[in-house]
Amino acid sequence: MGTKDKPSDTGHREAPDLWERIASIKRGGPPFNRPTGVALSSTGEIYVSDGYGNARIHKFSQDGKLLFSWGEPGPAPGQFRLPHSIRIDKQDRVWVTDRENSRIQIFSDKGEFLTQWTDVIRPTDVFVDDEIVYVSELCKRISVFTTEGKLLARWGNENHDVNDPLFVAPHVIAIDSRGDLYVGEVAMTHSKIDRGSRTIQKFTRKN
Repeated sequence: MGTKDKPSDTGHREAPDLWERIASIKRGGPPFNRPTGVALSSTGEIYVSDGYGNARIHKFSQDGKLLFSWGEPGPAPGQFRLPHSIRIDKQDRVWVTDRENSRIQIFSDKGEFLTQWTDVIRPTDVFVDDEIVYVSELCKRISVFTTEGKLLARWGNENHDVNDPLFVAPHVIAIDSRGDLYVGEVAMTHSKIDRGSRTIQKFTRKN
């Protein structure tokens, strides 16, 4: 899938500043230009969020044939500014963390826009576990919602020493069979903070 060593032509150009790179994306392109995530549907179809150099979601068949793509750069529904991760729920709805638009967009399996959640700040990942949705956010916190979007819990660096924060740059989130939560961070941030042993943290579910 995609063409090796040939990123799609979206207008993207490298620049020191993230917003300069995002602003350089002028159009959605074919696969791929620095993709960010992959997810499988209940029938084995493959979805890819193509985010750092593109502004699209691509859907492939089980054998890797491109079925269709959607998305363009921008803030409107169905548009993206860095689709950072992608998940498929049990109803085969497509959840996309639209990071630099500070929202989560939800689509049908045909790419139709269904709704969006805006009670998040720069979301990096989403995990849908039955009726509960877990979100990692680059504002250094974790949020927990119902699948209808009702906030259940939220925590971050409150009550933590500024020199020993709980989170610096949470980037990925997952739940195990017992309901325990795992949060992964980048090992070294742009501000040169080394997360060391906190690259992955585990939080035990309270019953």
